[in-house]
Amino acid sequence: MTNDHATNAHPAQSTFARRTLFGATAAAALTATTVGRAQATPSTRTTPHTRTTPTTSTTRATPTLRIGVYLYDGFSLLDPTGPTEVLSRLPGAEVTMIADRRRPISTDTLATTVLADRAFTEVDHLDVLLIPGGDERGTIGAMTDPALQNWIRAIHRRTRWTTSVCTGSVILAATGILDGREATTHWSAAEYLETHYDVTYLPRRYVESGRIITAAGVSAGIDMALYLAARLTDEHTARAIQLGIEYDPQPPFDAGDATKADAALKARAAELILASQKR
Repeated sequence: MTNDHATNAHPAQSTFARRTLFGATAAAALTATTVGRAQATPSTRTTPHTRTTPTTSTTRATPTLRIGVYLYDGFSLLDPTGPTEVLSRLPGAEVTMIADRRRPISTDTLATTVLADRAFTEVDHLDVLLIPGGDERGTIGAMTDPALQNWIRAIHRRTRWTTSVCTGSVILAATGILDGREATTHWSAAEYLETHYDVTYLPRRYVESGRIITAAGVSAGIDMALYLAARLTDEHTARAIQLGIEYDPQPPFDAGDATKADAALKARAAELILASQKR
C-alpha cells in the first residue's frame, strides 16, 4: 500500500489537536516520524536440635516465553502493569521491563516510578512485545525516536506477538507495522490514528490482526492479556489466571464505553486526564 504519511499535514487546527489529549504538539511529530521510517528463593530447613544453612540453587530454569514491556517517561501505570499481572502467571514466562536505559521510569501522573531493568539496546529477541500508552509528551517522544522505532521494527520481525495498550498503538503505527491493518486505541486517539496512518480503527476492547494485538484504553490491556494468554497456551490456563487474579469487573457505572458516552462526559474525562498528567 502507498504510504501517505508524508502528504498528510498536521495543522494545529486539526480536529484531533483541538478536541483530544494529544494536543497541537502532535502536529509537528509526523514529519520527524516519516523521516525516521524512511531510514529505516533461598530455602531453610530446621529441626528442634539441628540448624542448617540456607541452600540456594545455582541453576535457573531457562524461560520459554520472553515477554518485554517497553517503558517511557509519561506512560500510564495500568497499561503495562495490568497485562503484566496476567502474562507473568504463564508457565515459563519471564517479563522484562525495558527502556532507553536501566533506570526508574516515571508515570504520566508522577504518582510512582517503575524500574526498567534492561536498555532496549540489550534486547535483541522477544516472544511478546508490549508497548503501553501514555501522555502526549511521552507518546510523541516514542513515536519520533528513530532508534526506538528501528528497535521495535527489528523485534517485531521475530516476535510471536506484538501488542499495545491505549496510545501504544499510535507508537506502533509510527513504525509502519500497522499499515493496512485494523487496530484499536484509546478513544481520544482514534481519529488521529485513522487519519494519519494507514490503519482502520475498530472501537473494540482489543483487536487481533496477524501477529499484532492492540488494546483500547488503559484497563482494556487486562482483557487483551487474558486473550493473549489463551492464544499462547490454552483457554483453560487463561481462565485459571483470570480466576487467580479474581478479575470479574462489575463497575458501579456503565460509563466505560466511549461509543455510549455523550460529549459532556467525554469532555470531562479528557479534562480529568489532562489535569492528572503532571509532567
